Amino acid sequence: MTTHAQQPREAKAPAPGWALRTAEPADVEPMAELRATVLRPDLERLGRFDEDRVRQRFRNSFSPPHTSVIVADGALAGCVTLRPAEDCQWLEHFYLDPALQGRGLGSAVLRTLLDRTDAAGDLVRLNVLRGSAARRLYERHGFSVVDAEDAEDADPVDVFMVRQPG
Repeated sequence: MTTHAQQPREAKAPAPGWALRTAEPADVEPMAELRATVLRPDLERLGRFDEDRVRQRFRNSFSPPHTSVIVADGALAGCVTLRPAEDCQWLEHFYLDPALQGRGLGSAVLRTLLDRTDAAGDLVRLNVLRGSAARRLYERHGFSVVDAEDAEDADPVDVFMVRQPG
């Protein structure tokens, strides 16, 4: 007799072949929709999901020259923005199709971007929703919480993180 605990876990397929391309203005709506899909569970958990606002916030900050579209096996898979600031690069709008999460694609994309920022000697900052599984991805890649001892009181929605050049 086999119990549930003895059942082998179903392995997810490895990450598909992928590439980054510079975003174009026409990418804004598919990316806004992806953002709503990806963030919905965390925003609902935090009591902050608003069907229109989640998309509009992306539209308002969309910057095609700094945004890359992630293409996997020829299809739109996600996006990520690396926006230059005075003292750092801001990693923003890193959204990956939920069907492709957990297969190494996010790590591969993040490694590629961090190789670039490391080569330039740039500090990288980001914010992630409190309680989001994405925080573990960032921690695995060298990000740490800013003001960790005050993190729980600092912001009720976001956790701010930083990574020194490696």
